[in-house]
Amino acid sequence: MDGSTLIAALRAGHPVIGTLVVSPSPHWPAAVATLGLDFVFIDTEHIALSRSELAWMCRTYGAMGMAPIVRIPSPDPYQATMALDGGARGVIVPYVEQADDVRRLVGAVKLRPLKGRVLQDALFAGAALPDDLRAYLDAANAGNVLIANVESRPALDALDDILAVEGLDAVLVGPHDLSCSLGVPEAYDHPSFLAAVDDIIARARQRSKGVGVHAFDPATMADLELAWIRRGANLIVHGADLTSFVAAMRARLALIRDAAGLPAPQTDPGTTLATEQ
Repeated sequence: MDGSTLIAALRAGHPVIGTLVVSPSPHWPAAVATLGLDFVFIDTEHIALSRSELAWMCRTYGAMGMAPIVRIPSPDPYQATMALDGGARGVIVPYVEQADDVRRLVGAVKLRPLKGRVLQDALFAGAALPDDLRAYLDAANAGNVLIANVESRPALDALDDILAVEGLDAVLVGPHDLSCSLGVPEAYDHPSFLAAVDDIIARARQRSKGVGVHAFDPATMADLELAWIRRGANLIVHGADLTSFVAAMRARLALIRDAAGLPAPQTDPGTTLATEQ
């Protein structure tokens, strides 16, 4: 999908499917392209990628028909602009806890290249833009996707105001951080966590916003992922290249060790991969 098609699908409630990609290997895009994905989620919040690596990844995946959506490190409009300049078709914004966070990102994603006082007046003072300028900005930014992470109790408390911001296309639950904020760390089947996710899905769809949960570990979240889709989640971020590799290798190596009569390796069960955030 391109950005415009992705936005239309998200807002209409149609499912779009992607995965988290952290590897900058030049061999990776061709392999990922065989999966039939609509978009790829590229994370720069937890993953160390240079600006040039990010631009290469965005332009390659975009050229192959998978919209590159980049999670920036913080709700900073300047970081959003940098990602879009590098070829991203949209951004996922972490640490969003109030509507003004989203409004500033709308300025960067939907009104670029507007800057300075004119932009601030348009975003926060209701200043009208000249018709020709508005038409130009709408056309120039038609394919730029804006997605907010919902990953804390304050974000839940402000969710109606966040969803009401014009220009926000979707929200994405960060399950690890949200579970911690709710006081039930990594308990993804806890009633408090499940109720919060159901509430987010319902409220987002009432506003015709896309909504999803990053099911980063298909091995433990598969049933939950399907349940969320049945409840209306349509921004489907399934797994990650790193976690999928680890899960597949663990399963196969367990069979090999069993056949060879070798003991299971001693690993730290508390270790969290960088993608599991």
